[in-house]
Amino acid sequence: MTFTWPTVLPLIFMAVMGLALLAYVILDGYDLGVGMLLPFAADDEKDLMVASIGPFWDANETWLVLGIGVLLIAFPKAHGLVLSALYLPVALMLIGLILRGVSFDFRVKARAERKALWNRLFFAGSLLASVAQGWMLGSYLTAFDRGLLSLLFSLGIAVTLPTAYAMLGAGWLIMKTSGPLQAKAVAWARAVLWPMGAALVGISLATPLVSHNIFDRWFAMPQFIGLLPIPVACAAAFFAAFHVTARPRVIEAGYGWVVFASTVLLFMLAFLGLAYSIYPYIVIDKLTVWQAASAHDSLVVIFVGVAVTLPAIIVYTVFMYRVFWGKASALSYGLRP
Repeated sequence: MTFTWPTVLPLIFMAVMGLALLAYVILDGYDLGVGMLLPFAADDEKDLMVASIGPFWDANETWLVLGIGVLLIAFPKAHGLVLSALYLPVALMLIGLILRGVSFDFRVKARAERKALWNRLFFAGSLLASVAQGWMLGSYLTAFDRGLLSLLFSLGIAVTLPTAYAMLGAGWLIMKTSGPLQAKAVAWARAVLWPMGAALVGISLATPLVSHNIFDRWFAMPQFIGLLPIPVACAAAFFAAFHVTARPRVIEAGYGWVVFASTVLLFMLAFLGLAYSIYPYIVIDKLTVWQAASAHDSLVVIFVGVAVTLPAIIVYTVFMYRVFWGKASALSYGLRP
């Protein structure tokens, strides 16, 4: 392939979209996980759990808007194909995200007898969004096939992906809290660690079976040897999280961040493997990056906008996490005199 500006520009937009979706899965993944863990905490602990994600959760969803926006304007053919095949789960995901947003605001303003209702709705919205995203991922990996095995695989990912988000949420709470709530978060992490591992292994094994091209890219020599560091690093990250969650003294010594960092590394490595598997396709075996891209002149105009927007989002995200880093404290909505 000749690397000219018209051939490289679609790859740049593919990278931007991939970065945005990866950032969304990690950042919004942990607050979806916290929402799903909410029913297992005491009432006073629930307030602290929500406070731990309070400054971040709304901004985390900015990455989803960016990723879908790039898909729409830079790859309209792929957008039409993907969204038409995933219309129902996308609608359910949006309902879940809206429900979370409404519940987050109303739970702190509702009377005491209604607060439990909004807590349950916050959990329901988090679970619905996570399950919908799992189904979408499973459908994408099977190239939107409607066969029985493909539907069962999508269902399996829909059921197991929430455990990965719950693992992220538990790791986040281990970092952001202390005392009894932190101890509970460690127990939650141990409970969802193996189901999360099973989900990632299932995705990794199923992806090469979707396409002969993907299978050949992973298991042909010498690529197989060169790609071995990815599964080895995944195994190391998994057992790092397992080691820390099984030893409370390690967490008490200040190494609780290892759980969250190991889970993030797993997500990043899985994303890297998926990106390698599907390249140069944006829809597996159906549309390449260049076939789905907008006209070159349009991409040039869009590139200017993305060149301004993406750095602004990155700077804002880094600044926000620096300002609100540290252990969480209960949110206060009292008025100053």
